[in-house]
Amino acid sequence: MTFLVPLLVLVPLLGAAVALGLLRHQRIQRAITVAVLVVALAVAATLMVLVDQHGTIVVQVGGWEAPYGISLVVDRLSALLLTVSASVLLVVLLFSIGQGLAADDSEAPVTIFYPTYLVLAAGVLDSFIAGDLFNLYVAFEMLLVASYVLITLGGSEQRVRAGTTYIVTSLIASAIFLSAIGLVYGATGTVNIAQISERVAGLPDHVQLLLHTMLLIGFGIKAAVFPLAFWLPDSYPTAPAPVTAVFAGLLTKVGIYAIIRLETIIFPSPDLNGVLLVVATLTMVVGVLGAVSQTDVKRLLSFTLISHIGFMVMGVGLGSVAGTAAAVFYTVHHIVVQTTLFLVSGLMERIGGTTSTRSLGGLLKAAPLLAALYLVPAFNLGGIPPFSGFIGKLGLFRAAAVDGSPLAYVTIGAGVVTSLLTLYALMRVWDAAFWRPKPAAEPAAPHAAVAEPHETLRAPEPAPVTVSETDGSVLAGGSVTVTDAPDASGASRSDTGSIEKARLPRMMVGVTTVAVLGSVALTVVAGPLYGYATRAAQSLESPVQYVQAVLGERP
Repeated sequence: MTFLVPLLVLVPLLGAAVALGLLRHQRIQRAITVAVLVVALAVAATLMVLVDQHGTIVVQVGGWEAPYGISLVVDRLSALLLTVSASVLLVVLLFSIGQGLAADDSEAPVTIFYPTYLVLAAGVLDSFIAGDLFNLYVAFEMLLVASYVLITLGGSEQRVRAGTTYIVTSLIASAIFLSAIGLVYGATGTVNIAQISERVAGLPDHVQLLLHTMLLIGFGIKAAVFPLAFWLPDSYPTAPAPVTAVFAGLLTKVGIYAIIRLETIIFPSPDLNGVLLVVATLTMVVGVLGAVSQTDVKRLLSFTLISHIGFMVMGVGLGSVAGTAAAVFYTVHHIVVQTTLFLVSGLMERIGGTTSTRSLGGLLKAAPLLAALYLVPAFNLGGIPPFSGFIGKLGLFRAAAVDGSPLAYVTIGAGVVTSLLTLYALMRVWDAAFWRPKPAAEPAAPHAAVAEPHETLRAPEPAPVTVSETDGSVLAGGSVTVTDAPDASGASRSDTGSIEKARLPRMMVGVTTVAVLGSVALTVVAGPLYGYATRAAQSLESPVQYVQAVLGERP
């Protein structure tokens, strides 16, 4: 079944090429993109089962034996993240279809959304199967190019400014990573991860420390750890809700995955474990303090994203099987829950015309279902029992208690404080947006069926557009003209600006409901999932298994 592994990258790239050639046929583009991600999910799930039963699967591209060729490696860790990532990519795509994100626009070529999204998917999936550092770098660059296009979709000044910050920071991270790859090759004569693991122990200590630190900084920027996360709160919230959701769910986790590989396969020594625990503590505390000071829902969620990255780094920094297993479990939990919360914020913006808690209000009366959809993942992210967030944090705290060092206990304290403040910040949003009445002095902004509230999309003469009342997507050709019109969601407003009722697009609500149920399902299957994460951590405990799988048995 080794032929399945390259399909994870080839199918999305081929799908992107076909979709790019069908810019005038959005329905076909849409069908191709959905079909590609369904195939990717099926392949990833199949590999997850096969790897757990039969061990690591390795493909040497072109028949060139390692370390001379490109190695694609799927073990339990990568198979698990492949499956979760493919699921999230599919769910977010369906949400974006419901929102009508990919409708024609004469000012912003949003028909490129589908091919760009598939390139992003290829980059994410390639990151998890890369068996050498240069292939990992190529995957990062695919992510960078695609994410820059998506983050600036619509061409507004705010998005271009945010995209500039994002791409400059990402280019710096890429430059550091590429420089580190050059130094690694100069020191070891290879970029194959398995062979690096064999040869790095023979290097002088100061060379090992230099290479380790440079790679950790490059991956740390991608993962948005403190103090390298300054770019994230200003970049993610400006993008459309589906783009922000997939960015928050997956892009930082690619960095976390790279850090796990770095600390378990390439440099399994505990030299920087203390540094990682300090970084984890600061990331948790600084991130959550940023969250409690926000009045915009998307910015608040962006800061909680940073703070909870600290939990994953904490597990890695403990340097034990229990810590790594808890970090893997928490990574899966956070991908699903954080993505779900950003999808819910997109629905909140659709009804209220804004994500500012100063202007939102009355959403509990306007959309009771939306109130429930927000509350469940909010409790989960806050770590309320018995949700998966509580299970993951409990696993991390137990691993830290077993470690027993003073720094580990400080990290436990930081984790408890972060959990409480996360819950406080999310419940404050609940109070402002759902429970209290809408402020009478500040009327809601008009909302478009397809565009973001701050965007103006102009139509070429005289192309009409029909907008579906069921899913909010564009049904007939042309572009969209947005004027001061009633809320497209079906909400009616009183003279004071309060929302009396709302009819949300069925497809968007249905997809978000599935995402919420998926986050609840993590609790239901927490036992088997934690067991899988533990087996993945055990296989990472010693790099010998990985090295033998890639390079074969050595005499």
